[in-house]
Amino acid sequence: MTTAVVILNWNGRHLLQQFLPSIISFSEDANIYVADNASTDDSVVFVKENFPQVKIIQNKENGGFAKGYNDALHGLSEDIFVLLNSDVKVTENWLKPILAIFENETKTAAVQPKILDFKKKDHFEYAGAAGGYIDKYGYPFCRGRIFETLEEDYGQYNDDVPVFWGSGACLAIRNTVYWEAGALDEDFFAHQEEIDLCWRIHNLGYQIKSSGISSVYHVGGATLDSMNPRKTFFNFRNSLYMLLKNVPAPNVYWILIIRMILDGIAGIRLLANGKFSHLYAILQAHTSFYRNFQKIFRKRTGVPKNPGYYQVKSIIWSYFCLSKKEFSKLK
Repeated sequence: MTTAVVILNWNGRHLLQQFLPSIISFSEDANIYVADNASTDDSVVFVKENFPQVKIIQNKENGGFAKGYNDALHGLSEDIFVLLNSDVKVTENWLKPILAIFENETKTAAVQPKILDFKKKDHFEYAGAAGGYIDKYGYPFCRGRIFETLEEDYGQYNDDVPVFWGSGACLAIRNTVYWEAGALDEDFFAHQEEIDLCWRIHNLGYQIKSSGISSVYHVGGATLDSMNPRKTFFNFRNSLYMLLKNVPAPNVYWILIIRMILDGIAGIRLLANGKFSHLYAILQAHTSFYRNFQKIFRKRTGVPKNPGYYQVKSIIWSYFCLSKKEFSKLK
């Protein structure tokens, strides 16, 4: 089984300088690629001069996370793709438990490691933690992270378990299934496209897993800070895209209506907190969704009739009303 570790880069020379050494040291037998998304800094020259063992893929444009990876992966033949953010520090033997799952479980199509916070190493990191889930209205959460509550890691999730989605910060996926599922949706550009891909993988009858004995450390927000209104735009718009594409009929329209009402409530909270640019980002997200409704609707292919895609009906109700702020309390 051959493996390609593919690091998508855009103007991230400082991140490559910091994290490539650990990736090279601890990714034995894997081919390592830097897929450069039309950077304007000296990233490519830096890698060529300092890490000649790393292969360079130069994309012609910055098409975001989705198109960037699709363009980069088209020319690769390895059995397993590992989509790895440039701001991730891997650990010794991080790949072995992941590859063992692929070797032993033919119906497992994608695996993520346990993702911990590089800045606070005994806590889970926002983007994936110990594996992702989704509620009925499209709000993602994780084992180890619900909204802004990040749990301390004391080994409570050191198991290998099926999850609904794996984090794009570090996601290993079978080459064949990546393309069978339709690859990353380039209309998303960035944010939540990995959840959409995982949803489509489930629709094909495969499963996603989290490996609790493989760990990496993620900086987070290195490309687009969490307080950036642009990130708010992508998160709200792409959630609506994802629901329209994947929620089984006839529930999809009711789910979308309720979700947009909840978005409105979120907008009021942002307004009350003086975050006017983020409120405007939500309005822009909804406008973009309406404008592209027909285009996204045509992507509803292979959606099963069984609506049982969610772990809890409403994570908002569980978290804000029932004060269930840890994953273990949801059950």
